[in-house]
Amino acid sequence: MSDHNPSNPESTALNTTLEPTAPETSAEQLTATTNHTPNPEVQHQEAAAEVEQTEQTVPETTAVAVAAPAETDEPEYDAEDFARALESFDREQAAEKDAAQSLTAEEAVVTGTIVKITDKHAVVDIGLKSEGLIPLDQVLDHTGTPKFNVGDQVEVVVEREEQEGGYLVSYEKALRHKVWDKLEEAANTKTPVKGMVLARVKGGLTVDIGIKAFLPGSQVEVRPVRNLDGYIGTEIEVRVIKLNKKRGNVVISRKELLEEDQNAKKAVTLSTLEEGSVFTGVVKNLTDYGAFVDMGGLDGLLHITDMSWGRLTHPRDLVNVGDEIQVKVLKFDKDKQRVSLGFKQLTPDPWLDATERYPIGAQVRGRVLSVTDYGAFVELEQGIEGLVHVSEMTWSKRMKHPSKMVKPGDVVDTIILSVNPNDRRISLGMKQLQDNPWEALEDKYPIGAVIEGRVRNLTDFGAFIEIEDGIDGLVHVSNLSWTKRIKHPSEVLKKGEKVKAIVLGVEPENRRLSLGVKQLQPDVWDTFFAQHRVGDVIKGKTLRTAQFGAFVEIAEGVEGLCHISEAVDEHGKQINLEVGDEHEFKIVKMNQEEKKVGLSIKAVGEEASRAEVESYKESNKGKGGKGSSQSSSSGSSSSTTLGDLLKWKQSENEDNN
Repeated sequence: MSDHNPSNPESTALNTTLEPTAPETSAEQLTATTNHTPNPEVQHQEAAAEVEQTEQTVPETTAVAVAAPAETDEPEYDAEDFARALESFDREQAAEKDAAQSLTAEEAVVTGTIVKITDKHAVVDIGLKSEGLIPLDQVLDHTGTPKFNVGDQVEVVVEREEQEGGYLVSYEKALRHKVWDKLEEAANTKTPVKGMVLARVKGGLTVDIGIKAFLPGSQVEVRPVRNLDGYIGTEIEVRVIKLNKKRGNVVISRKELLEEDQNAKKAVTLSTLEEGSVFTGVVKNLTDYGAFVDMGGLDGLLHITDMSWGRLTHPRDLVNVGDEIQVKVLKFDKDKQRVSLGFKQLTPDPWLDATERYPIGAQVRGRVLSVTDYGAFVELEQGIEGLVHVSEMTWSKRMKHPSKMVKPGDVVDTIILSVNPNDRRISLGMKQLQDNPWEALEDKYPIGAVIEGRVRNLTDFGAFIEIEDGIDGLVHVSNLSWTKRIKHPSEVLKKGEKVKAIVLGVEPENRRLSLGVKQLQPDVWDTFFAQHRVGDVIKGKTLRTAQFGAFVEIAEGVEGLCHISEAVDEHGKQINLEVGDEHEFKIVKMNQEEKKVGLSIKAVGEEASRAEVESYKESNKGKGGKGSSQSSSSGSSSSTTLGDLLKWKQSENEDNN
């Protein structure tokens, strides 16, 4: 064989130069040579092949060996000696194989020594030619650290021979053999055992109770557990509920022990539980609506509304899981075993004497709890909070939202405005701690004073002019112009524009300031009434019409009304006044206080008729003769008749023709 040492006699016998073969080879030398091959079966095959080759070559080389005995120092051996050595080796190998098979079949526990630890196995010397291999996961603790060091002794069970060499051994099976009797006894007597949680597996946890056991997730707690990872590395007490020695399976439960303990405590609690009693419990769970408190085997609900006289956004603001607290039993349903608990009921209701402790007008300091669109809630003490309405925060009307002034957590000074213990409400004010700018407004801006400000806002009914911080005055749309009919302030003013105005009125109690812009100019109505009287005939243009008449512009910014009954000509015929038509009108009515002027076209025609009569009279005065004197006498004694006037007009027309 090519991997043997050249000095080996067996190799020499197979030399092509036919060198003499050594007469003898000891069993020790054969064993030492064959031990270069790790697998016993391979060793046996190689040894048998060497024997066959040797038997074929010995007869041919005998003469050479006899003829030259002095040419070699190697010992001589014959085929019989070699056969005995080989037979001895085969017996040793068979004995070792039988021993290994016996250990495997009986699952006997053997003691070995840790030789080394690799990334896959812990290598153990178990007294056989080949070493034992323990899977690494069997000797690691829950942190992944090996439980043993090199040189430590460990008990194992031999499972099978590996093709790659060595024996697969099990540390866990050895443990099972060692602790199985104890586990069977614990299962039969329902005795609790302690174990260390090693890892999370599908459906539950692996727990070391001397051997690895399976703890289902449903058996960890009385209530379902969402996160099992938190138990890894902790020591727990469990009960063995199922054993399968053939398969080596062990199932355990922690829930059974907890339920028994809970039932025992529950019986004690129920014997002393009654409404009004005070218990000490442990917070087990928190929800959005309250906390569940373990009162000793029985859980009670502490609702969030019964936790504090004040406002809580979440139960965790007051308690945490694991806290030990005192609670009062508010209601107990024996049939359903439901318990309602209270915490705030252990202290007096702060609203009972709130009126005495918070008199109206008192200045108090508090912490802002929350801010809404309509104001801010301020906690004055635990259980007592008041509302600062947005209108009570500042004297200015410009604040858009309370968050511009305060935010949750701010400490603010306030004034008590009102207290209502029945509704558990307190109204607070902040602006009352500041000077009221409206109180000195009348002295600062008397009626008739001219001010200048900036247009802050425009509405359908007017414009708000800011004259100083927090003080706005209103210019009503009717006070923007004497002459123009303005439908919206934007026709005259623009937002942000600086304007002058006159103070028309001040109402500090209502926080109102009335302004006027048109008052800066002379009133055209006053000018018109000063220059005209009833009976004056003026020209006018129709601006708009109505069923009852027409509105006529008789001067810039001045309108008069011509009633439909006054819109007729000298013949009594109705005149249709259209927008834009110009006519002569006679002023028949004037009211300066109400700024009203009545107009008439009919009256203008009557005035013309009187003028014609006067003209006829004057013409008759200039004629001589008898007729003249008669006419004069007649005219002096009586009025001119309509027949006289018609005759005169007829004669005038004939003369003209």
